[in-house]
Amino acid sequence: MGNAGYVGSVTADKGMKFAVVVARFNSLVTKELLEGAIEVFERHGVNPPDVDVAWVPGSFELPVVAKAMAKSGKYEAVVCIGAVIQGATSHYDAVVSAVTSGVLHASTDSGVPVIFGVLTTDSLEQGLDRAGGKVGNKGGEAAATAIEMASLMKKLKAEGKA
Repeated sequence: MGNAGYVGSVTADKGMKFAVVVARFNSLVTKELLEGAIEVFERHGVNPPDVDVAWVPGSFELPVVAKAMAKSGKYEAVVCIGAVIQGATSHYDAVVSAVTSGVLHASTDSGVPVIFGVLTTDSLEQGLDRAGGKVGNKGGEAAATAIEMASLMKKLKAEGKA
């Protein structure tokens, strides 16, 4: 590609497999985010059986399962979906920090893209706005990012760059 650089495709190659790890806590929001992710995966060429979904109790538990799934070698990318709402928890900052760091480490430790689809909002209303409401669906955006990153990593590996 020369100086043009490397760019991932937003359309999945046939047979690409993805994992989604979803927090049950704040499920009013996370179920909508998951639906958005599944819809985008299908719209961008991923067959429904090629998306595995794992449920964890809360956002704090996302990184350990995401890392295990990423390291399994079965998935091109893993999407983490959760919702940490300021008003719903007194330890908001600690949870957000731990989840952010954990998702990053799951990705860097495994070499597999692990996508941060965790909402961090001040209220349930803001969460719902980002889960298919006024601001679109951030779960769908995370799925699109997963496809693009998986495609980019595949191109880099084919060129011996990763």
